[in-house]
Amino acid sequence: MEKLDESARRVLAMTSGSNDRPFETGTPQEARIDYDVACPMLQGAKEAVASVEDRQITGPNGPIALRIYRGIGAALKDGPGLIYFHGGGWVIGNLESHDEICRWFANIGKCTVICPDYRLAPEHKFPVGVKDCAATLAFAVQFAADLGIDPARIAVAGDSAGGNLAAVLALMSRRGEAAPIAAQLLIYPNTDATQVADSYHRYAEGFGLTAATMRWFRDHYVRTTADITNWRVSPLRAETLLAGVAPAFVATAGHDILVDEGMAYAKRLREEGVPMVHRHWPGQIHGFVSMGRYVAEARRAVEAAVAAWHSFEANSG
Repeated sequence: MEKLDESARRVLAMTSGSNDRPFETGTPQEARIDYDVACPMLQGAKEAVASVEDRQITGPNGPIALRIYRGIGAALKDGPGLIYFHGGGWVIGNLESHDEICRWFANIGKCTVICPDYRLAPEHKFPVGVKDCAATLAFAVQFAADLGIDPARIAVAGDSAGGNLAAVLALMSRRGEAAPIAAQLLIYPNTDATQVADSYHRYAEGFGLTAATMRWFRDHYVRTTADITNWRVSPLRAETLLAGVAPAFVATAGHDILVDEGMAYAKRLREEGVPMVHRHWPGQIHGFVSMGRYVAEARRAVEAAVAAWHSFEANSG
């Protein structure tokens, strides 16, 4: 087993006794409350950006709240745009929980970041959240001029369940079911809801996100067991859809129950000829990019994602 970084060890020690109620032993609402309390303890100070705007759009399931960040130095016209889908197992998370990451992306990428507060399970099971994310992408394309972005330069990104949603949107875009995208930036993405990878055994407990919690998340998200192997839930299970999908950046953490499926997705993208960059942080744990107060690699992972995005743009020209 790869050596656990000291920063990850410190976070695990801090959080091991902070919440005696694992998510799966309570209700989704209790999990949301606990998560909202824990997030500020791990995130660093909010980085200043050029502007932040809260807006609401209409989606197929009703109103969707968005937060729009313009990074310092971002172009006011025809600049790059990034739609960021927050993590949280499709059950927890919100605009506040991933505010730090969105600010980093905005400034490092000198871009406009749009983060939707997509609907969560179990109140809104699959595919409601996917449809909210697709509606956000459609909004960004339709109102690109108003947002100051070039509709041909829009990327999608996300971490964990948000990485899942970004990967699914990229596949939908490849099929013509969603607007075109320029890149997909996937941070320790959930790509296989069958949860049969060996890393679910290696890191089942003791490394933050547990196998029991992941089962709880998944079972709240899907409608029936048939959804589990649907590529819109498990993009790794897609049979012939990966070739021709948008260029991808994939970040994985060595001590993460999702590491095997993240690496498998990166490998498959590469084998099917998709331009891609895979960066692996061997000593880190799931969620480390949301731990900027204690984990220096958090911001570096965003820097790596933006560098890959820029390289895709340079090579496409």
